[in-house]
Amino acid sequence: MKVLVANRGEIAVRIMRACRELGFQSVAVYSDCDRLAPHVRYADQAYEIGANEPAESYLNIDRLIDVAREADVTAVHPGYGFLSENAKFAAACRDANLTFIGPSADVIALMGGKVAARQAAQRAGVPVVPGTNTPLDPNLSDIEVKQIAREVGYPLFVKAVAGGGGRGMRVVREPEGLTSALREARSEAQTAFGDEFVYLERQIIEPRHIEVQLLGDSHGAIVPFVERDCSIQRRYQKVVEESPAMFVTQELREQMATAAVALARSVGYVNAGTVEFLLDKAGKFYFLEMNTRLQVEHPVTEMITGVDLVHWQLHIAQGKQLTINPGETLTPRGHAIECRVYAEDPDNGFMPSPGTIRTLRTPSGPGIRDDSGVASGFEVPTWYDPLISKVITWGPDRVMAIARMRRAMDEYKVHGIKTTIPFFSWLLQSSAFHSGAFNTNFIDIMMAERNGKPLMEPTSEVEEVAVVGAALHAYLGKDAAATKQRDKTSAWRRQAKVEALRVIS
Repeated sequence: MKVLVANRGEIAVRIMRACRELGFQSVAVYSDCDRLAPHVRYADQAYEIGANEPAESYLNIDRLIDVAREADVTAVHPGYGFLSENAKFAAACRDANLTFIGPSADVIALMGGKVAARQAAQRAGVPVVPGTNTPLDPNLSDIEVKQIAREVGYPLFVKAVAGGGGRGMRVVREPEGLTSALREARSEAQTAFGDEFVYLERQIIEPRHIEVQLLGDSHGAIVPFVERDCSIQRRYQKVVEESPAMFVTQELREQMATAAVALARSVGYVNAGTVEFLLDKAGKFYFLEMNTRLQVEHPVTEMITGVDLVHWQLHIAQGKQLTINPGETLTPRGHAIECRVYAEDPDNGFMPSPGTIRTLRTPSGPGIRDDSGVASGFEVPTWYDPLISKVITWGPDRVMAIARMRRAMDEYKVHGIKTTIPFFSWLLQSSAFHSGAFNTNFIDIMMAERNGKPLMEPTSEVEEVAVVGAALHAYLGKDAAATKQRDKTSAWRRQAKVEALRVIS
């Protein structure tokens, strides 16, 4: 099999590694700014697909199909993000006689619509969060909408039907804020997804975000895996995931797994997917959504089950039957934690921090896995998601998994850009994190309590320069005049020495 990887960054590298292990060829695609990216260099072949803007490159369906034909591939793996949950892309692959490594276009379309997914869950007997089962009619009066909202119950969410990643979503705590929230959510949804339709859903207070990984084959088998806790989020996006979830009993685990399988079976699900639930304080779970793709956090599941999910994605795409024992996949082996390392400034609201990575030292050693898509000298662009790496640690218990993650964050060095590493170093020392006393509001609450106190002292860069300067002085000697005379025609040599010392320091 020859596979076109229709993605970039760490997930592209992850898929290509799986292809190489199974003896398959991989084909990379890249935009202008990604021509020297690690995933391009790792692939067996690589094709430029357009300018930096996603719409002109990684979201350009016609260009991707053209490359697939030119490279003579047999299958396309979308990774996550970009076109991974785009029914039109899956259909285009099918129409081009290419195997789309994921569920069918029809299933993607069904589960991609939030209201339609809620309806599918209800038909399968899966509990859902109270809310509207159809999109709100834009022609309804304010009085009519407020009546519907009253029946749903406050506080509530206004959510985009085609939404994701927190876009097109607003929290409404009282009726007075409903009209403006609807207007803002509709506008944002139209801009982000080309679809202004929204629905209402009651807000579960201080929930935990729990998800169940699935694999389904074309022969009707569906295998669930141990749940993941993805409650630590910023801007409704996950930053830390772990498995198994604390406080989830084996009984609750099996109940959620049974519900997830029921939903997947009812829609004829094939390949990798994830059913996401909200878990309230009383231990009741509610269907949130289904992600019809490989999850960012899939390594957590791999670490505690020993199952290579990407291998199985490729096997299933070839028509092979699942040979995994569900009893084993619902029995965790130790504990695993994942921290998503973003090029973001946690002291500035986790805003993106693009730029050039001058030096990079990644963590390693027992129980540590680093899935990275960058290297020293790599330019983190402004065009795409700022995720640069995922660090996953495993231990025989949660205490050791945390200890190894702390060591990993101590070892992880990135110079040239700001990252979320200082945030993780602080988080991993938090007593609230150690106790498991967190929910989806955890980061907002904890950062507010810091009251603007920086996670990293602002003098760090100055100190780095000072170290380099001192080392340079020692290296060149006291006789600066002589040194200057000796190198007066070789400015590039002096600069090279500075850069070398910067790396050493």
